[in-house]
Amino acid sequence: MSTKHDLEIRIATAGDVPAMIPVVNAAFSVEAFIDGTRTDEERMSEMMRKGDFLLAERGSGGVAACVYTELRGDRGYFGMLAVDPAEQGSGLGRRMVQSAEDYCRERGCKFMDITVLNLRPELPPFYRKLGYVETGTEEFRPSRPLKDGIECHCIVMSKALY
Repeated sequence: MSTKHDLEIRIATAGDVPAMIPVVNAAFSVEAFIDGTRTDEERMSEMMRKGDFLLAERGSGGVAACVYTELRGDRGYFGMLAVDPAEQGSGLGRRMVQSAEDYCRERGCKFMDITVLNLRPELPPFYRKLGYVETGTEEFRPSRPLKDGIECHCIVMSKALY
């Protein structure tokens, strides 16, 4: 397991996408309600046109975690928080959320938003511990089809950054 001292967090480049995809798909493999993998090169490239991924890189050069950030006026958004399963439970997820908040705060955002799926009941308590509160719901627009018979919606959570 990496320590916080041998990880560098930086903005990902298009060249990092192939190394990020397996980490995202492994981290999201718990989402058995989605038909197929969570992401691919096309989806990540599309996201990079609208926002930035922050990447935690091991000293040895491997991807330990990543998180998507997007600036939306005075609101920041983060999503697709993915921590290599071998690193989960180490505090790296919290560190990535903090990095996403700092990234958006430094660019003038006053609030941070995230959407979590109602089918992931373990997530709201995690984000509540980081200061997020539920502010509403919205329709889930999956990039991959849901398995037959599965219904899902997003829970919107927000936090003031000031």
